[in-house]
Order: sequence, then C-alpha cells, then structure tokens
Amino acid sequence: MGTGTARAAAEAGGGAGDWGRRAGGRGPDALVPRVPADVLVDGQACDCQAAACRVGDPVRLEVRLTNRSPRSVGPFALSVVPFQDHQNGVHNYDLHHAVSFVGSGTFYLDKVQPSGQVACLGALLFLYTGDFFLHIRFHEDGPSKELPPSWFCLPSVHVRALEAQA
Repeated sequence: MGTGTARAAAEAGGGAGDWGRRAGGRGPDALVPRVPADVLVDGQACDCQAAACRVGDPVRLEVRLTNRSPRSVGPFALSVVPFQDHQNGVHNYDLHHAVSFVGSGTFYLDKVQPSGQVACLGALLFLYTGDFFLHIRFHEDGPSKELPPSWFCLPSVHVRALEAQA
C-alpha cells in the first residue's frame, strides 16, 4: 500500500466508476468514464458527504477502475493531488506542510484489458485539521493519444481532518 503501484484484479465488477459508452455516442470520444470512479477512503465508499479522519492517522485511499470499453486502454498514470477550497473560487494546492503521502501520490498503470479491473492503493497523513479535497487526475503515459480527454476528469474527494483524540 502506498508504493505507487497498481494491483490488477482478476474479476470484472460493476460499479459507479466503470468506463462506459455515452448513449448514442460514436467514435473514440464516445467512450467516457461513468462518474464517479469507485473511490474508497479507509474502506468506505465516497459519496456526497465528507469522509472523516483524525489528524496524524494514516488514511487509506483506494481508486478502483473497470474497463468497460471493447479495447485495451493504457498505459497511463493516475495522480492524487490534495487541495483546499477557500469557498471563494481559490484553490490552495501548496499543502506540503499539511498533507503527506505514505509512498507516492502517483500510480502507474499498464494496459487494462476489456472487462479488466485495476485498483490503486495508497495512504495519506493529514497533519492539521480542516477540510481537504483530493483531485484525481489521469495522465497518458505512452506515445498513443487514443484516450479521450473526458476520461481524465474525475470528481474530487472531500476529506475532513478532525482533532486527534488525546
């Protein structure tokens, strides 16, 4: 966990994060991920509410992706970028003093076969209280530019870091 590697799962699963085909779409831009991806914080699925954690405790993060397209996809990388939203349109990405990754915040993924599944496992430490968001981004890691740009937009995950209990 937290090593920046991806673990390929043998079974294909259905989930909110499955890659699918836009209704009525044609061509390569018709393939888009169903939003949101299956994202778990400390084993709990992320939904509209903030995931709570304690300051200083490691927080496990898992992003599960299932390839529902008829062709292989990849290679690509997935990065987790923490930020704070100051509720005035300004996002603060300079959080080196407030958030630390255990291992790496970037996961390198090989090709994912049709109906294949991959899970990225990592961990973070929140060093101060507050509301934080995790922006999950895809980056193409190969010379091929076959993935549509819409695949690179996943929703942010809201994490609320609370005071550590004495």
